[in-house]
Amino acid sequence: MPVGEVFLGAFLEVLFDRLAPRKLSLLPCENWIRSELKQWKRKFLMIQAVLNDAEEKQLTNEAVKVWLEDLQDLAYDVDDILDEYATQVLERELMKEQSTNRIVDYFSSWTPSALISQADMKSKIEEITCRLEDLCEDKNYLGLKEIAGGSSTVAWQRPPSTCVPTEPAVIGRDADKAKILEMVLSNKQSGGSFHVIPIVGLGGVGKTTLAREVYNDKAVADFDPRTWVCISDDFDVMRISKAILESITSSSCSLQNLNEVQVQLKNKVTGKKFLLVLDDVWSRDYGLWETLKAPFMAGAPGSRIIVTTRNVDVALTMGQSEYFKLELLSNDDCWGIFEKHVSGSTVAVSGQNLNSIRDKVVEKCRGLPLAARTLGGLLRSKQRYDEWEDILNSKLWDLPEENGILSVLRLIYHHLPLHLKRCFVYCAIFRKDYEFMDEELILLWMAEGIIQQSENKHLEDLGREYFRDLLSRSIFQRSSINISKYIMHGLVNDLAQWISGETSFRLEDECSLMSIKRFDRIRHSSYTFRRYEVKKNFEVFHKVESLRMLLRIVLPLGYGEMTYVTMTVFLDLLPKLKKLRALSLTYYHVMKLPNSIGDLRHLRYINLSETQKLQALPSRMHTLKSLQKLSLLQCPNIESITAEDFPSNLKSLTLPLSIYKPLTECGWHKLTSLRRLSISGLSFPEEEIIEIKFPISLIHLSIVSFPKLK
Repeated sequence: MPVGEVFLGAFLEVLFDRLAPRKLSLLPCENWIRSELKQWKRKFLMIQAVLNDAEEKQLTNEAVKVWLEDLQDLAYDVDDILDEYATQVLERELMKEQSTNRIVDYFSSWTPSALISQADMKSKIEEITCRLEDLCEDKNYLGLKEIAGGSSTVAWQRPPSTCVPTEPAVIGRDADKAKILEMVLSNKQSGGSFHVIPIVGLGGVGKTTLAREVYNDKAVADFDPRTWVCISDDFDVMRISKAILESITSSSCSLQNLNEVQVQLKNKVTGKKFLLVLDDVWSRDYGLWETLKAPFMAGAPGSRIIVTTRNVDVALTMGQSEYFKLELLSNDDCWGIFEKHVSGSTVAVSGQNLNSIRDKVVEKCRGLPLAARTLGGLLRSKQRYDEWEDILNSKLWDLPEENGILSVLRLIYHHLPLHLKRCFVYCAIFRKDYEFMDEELILLWMAEGIIQQSENKHLEDLGREYFRDLLSRSIFQRSSINISKYIMHGLVNDLAQWISGETSFRLEDECSLMSIKRFDRIRHSSYTFRRYEVKKNFEVFHKVESLRMLLRIVLPLGYGEMTYVTMTVFLDLLPKLKKLRALSLTYYHVMKLPNSIGDLRHLRYINLSETQKLQALPSRMHTLKSLQKLSLLQCPNIESITAEDFPSNLKSLTLPLSIYKPLTECGWHKLTSLRRLSISGLSFPEEEIIEIKFPISLIHLSIVSFPKLK
């Protein structure tokens, strides 16, 4: 797996920010430690310079791959240490705010348990420094060098498309083709001589194929000229303009001046109804688009420009307020494409074997015609049925090198900006078909520290921007079952899992354990629920002491259906997970958390929703100064709770009314940082009138299921 790019760019940029002088000055440490941290940054910068080279060489050099994996581990460990210091800063500031004494000595508010001992601090610093120096030495030994101009992008490029049909008939797109033709042939104008028709969809869904079908249809024969240009990620106006001019004139263009090229291009289209296809557009630069389209303003009314893109924002930049969203194919159509491309194979499949093959093909393709075509091509050359099964049972990244699915999907990751790459890879923790809320994922990103603080925006607002960007790029899709939730296409999920490598682990069944090579590399983990869970089910997590996130994945339950866990499971497990930042333990009938949870100082996110018989929170919950989000939705049996039971720095809180009422009575003045509050009325009697009071810091309120509200 390509461990390089995830941490070379995105993760290291976060570390550089945390090692900036303005941040180091806040750390509660001696000058020699601060000086050592500055050296860390210098050495990380030296390593970053050769990471592009390492990323390419890891594919053929196992030693380089191991070097990158060690760097990945070190980056996480450095981040953990910096986070521990940052937590101390936060605790110190909160203690200052709560102190009545205006003159507080630098260390007066620290207790021995809260302050890292100088010996322990020195030991951790020295260990990191030693590992970092080893990586720098190994860098030279492995011959890693800085690549001028960045890494080679050849491996990330798709072959240029053309307007020439690649197959005699296209399966499953008749209705889509009819709709696009209707848009092309309609009399609709958009305030100019031409109208832009964007086709948007996931990579491999068939956008280029659909545009090609429309381009070659007899119904558009009266468009003259007709031109096809493949754009890809290089939106060079000069290159594109020359390519269009050469296509129209059927001759090469030697002009080197953009003005001359565009003047000739304008002359060629003046007064003519043209059809132009711009395939595979990635750029959202409105200025470049304005320059490119200038010559086409001279065209005749009714002219059309078809744009294919994976990004909604590109469509809205180049077009108007509407675009055509190309959806996934049906299972039957995917199977039809597979059959067409596998035909000619010597393997005879029938009966029960045929049904098994069909189920596996449909499951692997999940509506993507590219996947169906690629699988058909791979299996076409195989001579035995067991070879077919091997391929269909393989992970995406274990398929033969001629597999075209992965190369297309990798473009999704390649074109993400650095700040979105970690957001995307984090989603590897979700099992396929898992439906998630946008706010849920944003809060998990925040807990991981992926979203970096901005002077002008709150973290939640930045998170929503990140989420919308990934949605516009078709990485997330709205669930067809619940429109308030989102999913990832199965192959996109595979891509996230492939890139995350050993840092993410999904415990779905016993076979999952077979894939683990290094428990110490795991940082994020999820487990799929069972009806009854016992200690044995959680043994693996006792080996993963660097775990940052533990998430319970709950599949849809029947009405009134509950799940159960042995009471001592989390009492024994959680105290060992000292680096935990996010904890989600939902839909248990009853469970108990240890009071020692207060020692998990990195914890930022806790979700205990739908734990019907949860009677009390740990007594030391209030000591979790880093805790930002706590969800107790549908936890009606928690008793004797006050505002003092919550950390004062809490920013988001979800409660049932049974908890909210006593909190209202004792006042909200302690929760001065609370920004988001969600309250569920549950099943209170209709004659009871509820009066709601809010903390003054609140900016978002959600109220659900109240019979009477005053």
